[in-house]
Amino acid sequence: RSQSVSPPELSDAERQLAGALMRVNHVGEVCAQALYTSQALGARVFSRQEALAQHLEEASREETDHLAWTAQRLRELQDHPSRLNPLWYTGAFGIGLLASAAGRATSLGFVIETERQVEAHLDSHLDRLPPQDHASRAIVDQMKADEAAHADAALASGGRELPTAIKRLMRGAARVMTSVAHRI
Repeated sequence: RSQSVSPPELSDAERQLAGALMRVNHVGEVCAQALYTSQALGARVFSRQEALAQHLEEASREETDHLAWTAQRLRELQDHPSRLNPLWYTGAFGIGLLASAAGRATSLGFVIETERQVEAHLDSHLDRLPPQDHASRAIVDQMKADEAAHADAALASGGRELPTAIKRLMRGAARVMTSVAHRI
């Protein structure tokens, strides 16, 4: 008879921390859905670039896995998604439309910068997650690899680097979102 090995237990404090971090990651995926959807819409409406719209919709479909993984992990941790998800989605949708209105290279540059910032953010979560929380770590590791691939694909498709001021503004907005989502 084989023995099954149960996953290591998390203390209440570790479970709460992992839940808060996964809630932030879930919000990030809600925002990714909004960004990619609005940028695809903008590619069609503003510049009539069907190939770009399809590229963005494919990235959105890949992000759907991340959304499902983080939602499932929140349930496993007996935690909840952000209660402000409609606000996060609406804000990200508007930002995505603005980025797409600026043209193909800027819209793809926005994807590149977003994914690079998300990659760094996920690295920080790997540093903070409890070492024995293998399930959360596996999700974050895979998400990080996928985000890097999305940034590389946007770069290969003609994305250009955004101005430093825009990058700083994006980082500031992300800090607000992650700080609030960590708690609510």
